[in-house]
Amino acid sequence: MSAELAGRRIVVTGGAGALGRAVVARLLAEGARVVVPMRSRPAGSAFSQPDAERLELLPSIDLTDERAVCDLYERCDDLWASVHLAGGFEIASIDRTSLASWRGLHETNATTCFLCCREAVRAFRRQPRRPGREGLGRIVNVAAQTALDPRRGASMAAYAAAKAAVAALTIALGEELAPEGIWVNAVVPSIIDTPANRAAMPDADHATWVAPEEIAEAVAFLASPANRSVRGGLIPVLGRG
Repeated sequence: MSAELAGRRIVVTGGAGALGRAVVARLLAEGARVVVPMRSRPAGSAFSQPDAERLELLPSIDLTDERAVCDLYERCDDLWASVHLAGGFEIASIDRTSLASWRGLHETNATTCFLCCREAVRAFRRQPRRPGREGLGRIVNVAAQTALDPRRGASMAAYAAAKAAVAALTIALGEELAPEGIWVNAVVPSIIDTPANRAAMPDADHATWVAPEEIAEAVAFLASPANRSVRGGLIPVLGRG
């Protein structure tokens, strides 16, 4: 357990997904108190860690609903960090991309990120100023390789554009909020080694993909008070791919 994150409250959106579960587990292992908003409570024992008493699951929350996001962060009166993993993915050539798909990908990726960033900042500012170099808090988003190299977005242009918006938001907020000691960064993973991705790409070299636990390690550092200088960054987490 790290003394840096022990007892600190961190919101993790998308916490019920494959990457989200790894991030939640890592933060709990570091001693954090983790809040996971979700549309519905997951079945089974996805969150049956021994330290689950520091885990708060909040079902029936739509992160594209402005009022719901405001209510979520208003209850986090001692928020230290906000990690935004919620999003969606779709592969489709441009002639097969509907306007509904375009809007949906921007809603689930960019709009959720924007709303959660904004409300996290408001929650940080409601708290007393912390002494020294610790600052007010940390925000960690998740972009994609297509945001760094849009050529990788061939046949998924809507998704690439949505993640590019997340990347731009991260860099802009990193600069805007730096004077307050609010560090904003994004991890930029390559293909993540999840059961869903393996099923979708059974012939790929899975050994070159990045494991969710490896991404979680980067997220935990960026969200920690130990991160005293990394801000406005798009941090590649690429594995061997």
